[in-house]
Amino acid sequence: MKRINNIWKAAGILILGLLLGYLLFGGGNDAEEAEDHNHSEMSEDQIWTCSMHPSVRQNEPGDCPICGMDLIPVSEDEKELDSDMFVMSDNALKLANVETMLVGAGETSKEIRLSGKVEVDERNTYTQSTHIPGRIEQLRVNFTGEKVNRGQVLASVYSPDLVTAQEELLQAAEIRESQPELFEAAKQKLRNWKISEAQINSMLSRGEAIDRFPITADVGGVVTDLMAEQGDYLERGMPIYEIANLDKLWVLFDVYESNMALIEEGSKIKYSIQSLPGETFEGEVDFIDPLLNNNTRVATARVEIDNENRRIKPGMFVTGIIENSLNAENEEIVIPQSAVLWTGKRSVVYVKEDVESGAGFKHREVVLGSSLGDSYVVKEGLNKGEEIVVNGTFTVDAAVQLAGKPSMMNPPGNGAGNINEIELSEAEKSEILAVFTSYLALKDALVEDDFEEAKNQLTAVENEIEAVDNSGFDASAVEAMVNYKTELQEQLNVLKASEDISVLRTGFMDFSAEMIRMAKSLKPFNEQIYIQHCPMANNDEGADWLSLSEEIRNPYYGSAMLNCGEVTSVIEQ
Repeated sequence: MKRINNIWKAAGILILGLLLGYLLFGGGNDAEEAEDHNHSEMSEDQIWTCSMHPSVRQNEPGDCPICGMDLIPVSEDEKELDSDMFVMSDNALKLANVETMLVGAGETSKEIRLSGKVEVDERNTYTQSTHIPGRIEQLRVNFTGEKVNRGQVLASVYSPDLVTAQEELLQAAEIRESQPELFEAAKQKLRNWKISEAQINSMLSRGEAIDRFPITADVGGVVTDLMAEQGDYLERGMPIYEIANLDKLWVLFDVYESNMALIEEGSKIKYSIQSLPGETFEGEVDFIDPLLNNNTRVATARVEIDNENRRIKPGMFVTGIIENSLNAENEEIVIPQSAVLWTGKRSVVYVKEDVESGAGFKHREVVLGSSLGDSYVVKEGLNKGEEIVVNGTFTVDAAVQLAGKPSMMNPPGNGAGNINEIELSEAEKSEILAVFTSYLALKDALVEDDFEEAKNQLTAVENEIEAVDNSGFDASAVEAMVNYKTELQEQLNVLKASEDISVLRTGFMDFSAEMIRMAKSLKPFNEQIYIQHCPMANNDEGADWLSLSEEIRNPYYGSAMLNCGEVTSVIEQ
């Protein structure tokens, strides 16, 4: 009996063991298969990126090709990002000094800048002429600028005709009782020469003719032109002086043909006079010349000014500003000029969208309306409330191009994410090759830690850029060169302000990025050129440069870390 009980106990233990084994391990294969399946699914869909370079995206874990850091998985929200969007981290935004603004309606007014000159008011200009034919015996006022008063003697004239007329008057006076008509006719002859009644009576009281007769000023003012010289013989009515009253003057502004429709009589203008720094004057346009100058294609806008204190002199140069409302029926979208990139007929802005790892930027083409001086009206392409880049636009565009996203030079549908390549002729290549040669010399100076030589090479690069003559280029190449020259010259202005080599090296990063874009697009070399990368430059953000040699010689650290870096790509000829 005891033996049977033992058998049952053993059987029970065995069954219990099998049951526990099944519970603990029996479903393991199914769970493991499910887990493997889920893991496999996650691996296939997972995207990996770099925390410092969000533009890096790979389908498997590894190291960042830019800085070497471990890649991290992208969140579900970031997976849904538009493939055309370029992402910058918050740290990168600060380093690039990128500023944005919300797009909204603005006042559609245009600031028109004009230049002009102070002129004499033609209505207050008088030509003093002689009313007596004869020879000028003496000029009492003999230089321009001299002030004269009305009635002041300006000159004396010897006139045989006047002597004869005076003698006729004296003879007629002797018989005026019997022939008053003759006496009156003799007096009238003198009156026709602007001889006053007092002067006639003086002749009669003297009883003899005056051989030198004075010419008096008909008006008061300043002599602006001396039109005769002593000894000249003048016929009646010929001019001697030009006299102007300078209590009121004109400012005549040049108005270019393109601005004529925006200026009208009554427009308010603020202006300053170069000879009176620190002062601002206000006036109103009271006349616009209806005729254009055929040679200069400008018309004249006139502003009248009071000048009783005589501080303002004719001939002074003036600059003015007219704020002109465009009187749009609806409020227009207005954006700063700094937000717009131009490439031929295309105008481009960058629209910002917030993402989890920083900020995303997308290229957007817009249609511009009227220019408002330092801003533009946007006709199409933007909506109120969108956020656009207004400072650092070129920097964003350079980064976008290097990342292979749609950009100013690489619009959507222009290839598989590469910078737009433009085929140049040998003559066109030789035209821009000197720019790259000077750039490489600048890079070598930084490698050698030679700040003075680097500054010299900056001047050389600038001269070579200015010397590029793209007039004979193909249309697409001209368009590209205009944009490259604009950006390079802007970068050079920053580089030239560097006070030490460390600041110069910081600016060299952006300059090199633009040169790399240019090299990829135009391929000016007849040999391969290397794009090299230092992961530690730019506060561990990394920076690139061009080199004709595969050997690493780091321009960002020089002798301190001469061989730090690697070749990341090669531009073939």
